Amino acid sequence: MKSQPLALRPHDICVLLQYTLTPEVPFRELSKLVGLSLGEAHNATKRLEASRLVPPGGGTVNASGSVEFLVSGVPYAFPGILGPEARGVPTAHSGPVLRDDIRSGEMVVWPSVKGDVRGLSLIPLCQNAPETAEKNPSLYGLLTVVDAIRIGRARERELAQAFLREHFLREGRDRS
Repeated sequence: MKSQPLALRPHDICVLLQYTLTPEVPFRELSKLVGLSLGEAHNATKRLEASRLVPPGGGTVNASGSVEFLVSGVPYAFPGILGPEARGVPTAHSGPVLRDDIRSGEMVVWPSVKGDVRGLSLIPLCQNAPETAEKNPSLYGLLTVVDAIRIGRARERELAQAFLREHFLREGRDRS
């Protein structure tokens, strides 16, 4: 029987981004930080290793490969599609990282009853993404930047790409 090739899943991006914030974090802690089960945090790491975005053994991140994938691959692999207006948590250009640089009358949100903003809805990469705003603000900021790449116009994408490059460079994660 042939085994299925490993393919990244949307929530693997959350795990990748968390590794830039807390390298070599134990799986139990990783699962809490990204809101996944312990087994799925482990499986996501294995898929990231197979994709060469995280070296075997996990923890550190292939910074140049990760930035390339986030900028050039994610918008095609996990395209963002805006839906109807909903109440939720701000993301993309409406999120905390880009909102001061991008002036737009159009808000974008992850639908959530806990959100206090109305805007066009966007399904997040991670099911628990709306909760990260409160529980894990650093990951929340990075996820909103990735969403700006997924759905943004040219200026929004440029600012998001520059932010990610700076983040990966600053964090010094090119150790693979």
